[in-house]
Amino acid sequence: MNKVDERDIMFSRMNLNKDWPEYKDYYSRNPDKLEIDEELRNLPLLGEEGSVTYNSINSPIVGATFQYLADIKKYAEGDISPTQIQLSPNDITLKLKELSKFFGAKLVGITEMKDYHYYSHRGREKDSYGDKIDSTHKYGIVFAVEMDKDFINAAPNLPEAVAVVKGYLDAANIGMFLSYYIRSLGYDARNHMDGNYLVIAPLVAKDAGLGELGRHGLLITKEYGPRIRLGVVTTDLNLIADSEIDFGIQEFCNECGRCAKTCPGKCIPKEEKHIINDELRWQINPEQCYKRWRSLGTDCGICLSNCPFSQDVSLDLINEMKNSKEIREKILIDFQEKYGVRPFNRELPEWIKK
Repeated sequence: MNKVDERDIMFSRMNLNKDWPEYKDYYSRNPDKLEIDEELRNLPLLGEEGSVTYNSINSPIVGATFQYLADIKKYAEGDISPTQIQLSPNDITLKLKELSKFFGAKLVGITEMKDYHYYSHRGREKDSYGDKIDSTHKYGIVFAVEMDKDFINAAPNLPEAVAVVKGYLDAANIGMFLSYYIRSLGYDARNHMDGNYLVIAPLVAKDAGLGELGRHGLLITKEYGPRIRLGVVTTDLNLIADSEIDFGIQEFCNECGRCAKTCPGKCIPKEEKHIINDELRWQINPEQCYKRWRSLGTDCGICLSNCPFSQDVSLDLINEMKNSKEIREKILIDFQEKYGVRPFNRELPEWIKK
């Protein structure tokens, strides 16, 4: 699998300013993206006035969270204790997993880092734009935090975005603790968090056995479906890696397609997988997806909510579905009977309605 250049992702492109040499560099190499990117820049920012869901009291929750994350991301790396504690890989692996859960993670896995887990070049910030990513670690600790189901089921309205930014916040704080703790033991560690990733978190999570990638490009876990946010801490501390899992998501997504049918931006492919970046997979349309975000004022989230695995599918059924078309059909039929076109929650706490 070829490495992904962070300069190509939507968030990096949207950070570019016309007065910067980085702007000229990017669009001289990618002239086909200039017109759509300029169109997107003219839309309101996420949570800003002018978007469909704007609320003068609640929308700033989103912006305040992202501002806090921007303020702390400089602490993702730090000084390492000169005293290195000798540790058993088995013992410290167990301790880090349990600590992650104690601090709020729902799922935790470990993988040996591969080249394709890392971006090839940085792109989110002006001062590091174009920097080649050479500094890598041997292991990645990846963890998932759950996003509130009731709030996600309010998608695409504002409570969905509040649940998402809380997920980013929870993941950042857990990762920050883990990286500080590991460095205090005398080993290097880096927290990969919102706005400061060197890695592609879903790929790390897939290889660490947390779940599988679905039609919508999101990691689907057995326990929470795609209703999670991911955090990653990479380290040179020797750990015990987990194995990938295959519980039938590829087969299920081939037959389901609910996310593609209900995506308001028509961003999720309805057709079968094809070769992308040397791998057979589905590919969403990031420009159309992001355009919907900016117009709504939230990150939409309908595909999150409308994935059957976000809605507490029995683990007994999930564990049997890979080799059973009948079980996969039962999951779909049960979901259809309960939710119809898609889940939509109108019963929210009063504090988020005002």
